[in-house]
Amino acid sequence: MTAKRNRWLVGTVLTLALAAFLSLSLLPFFGTNNRQADSNADTPATDPSSMQAELEAQARGYELVLEREPDNQTALQGLVDARIQLGDIQGVVEPLEKLVELNPDVPEYSVLLAQTKQQIGDLEGAAQIYRNVLDQQPGNMNALQGLVALLIQQDRPQAAIGLLQDTLKTAEQLEDDTAAVGIDTPSVKLLLAQVYVETGNTDQALALYEEIIAEAPDDFRPVLAKALVLQEQGDQDTAQSLFAQASAMAPAQFKDQIDQMASQSPPSAVDGMEEASPTD
Repeated sequence: MTAKRNRWLVGTVLTLALAAFLSLSLLPFFGTNNRQADSNADTPATDPSSMQAELEAQARGYELVLEREPDNQTALQGLVDARIQLGDIQGVVEPLEKLVELNPDVPEYSVLLAQTKQQIGDLEGAAQIYRNVLDQQPGNMNALQGLVALLIQQDRPQAAIGLLQDTLKTAEQLEDDTAAVGIDTPSVKLLLAQVYVETGNTDQALALYEEIIAEAPDDFRPVLAKALVLQEQGDQDTAQSLFAQASAMAPAQFKDQIDQMASQSPPSAVDGMEEASPTD
């Protein structure tokens, strides 16, 4: 299996299948971009230069507020959102660090900061933030997914496997503690199986998918993941049956995506997903 197809398989299942049942979106914290996109859909196209000027003015306004009120979280959030839209990813770090400081019990800010550091190339800084979140919440799937993706990016799949295996051991220990917050074991196993796919250990991945299917028979994610692997291996008949099963089980908003994947040959599916997926 080529490295290109490995990346596609990992990206497909992590972004589609996991996102179906995990709270991966941080948009509740920074939703102005979406709201602006919605309003723009009903109005004539705005000149890019005037849009740029407007965003720069918004950012400057938030900066002025923060000079007077450095702990103003509305201004901090607005500055983060404006700078993201301006493409100033480096400039997002400072206000995000302040939001993390002001909200130590809100891991979403920390995860977003880690993602930002990862994007600007500060991989060690990102990894440390992910680990800090996981020290407090070993079952935080946002942080776990982020750290696994980072380790894969660093060509350290064995470290990713060890991290996920340790998380599963922690999950077993927490089962005996009724007061502890549990870990989403099927999601962790899905992540582990996809790392096996990345390393070419598809037999281990398929075995783990079967295990998840047995443990969570109503979960479409392992069915979809298995279909993707078998499609890649050329077992189209079995893959198509699994795609149909996954589509029938999945929430309505994912059915079309699954059906499209099922209708494509593996090379086309690879190219299509890579074109559609954002670069992280």
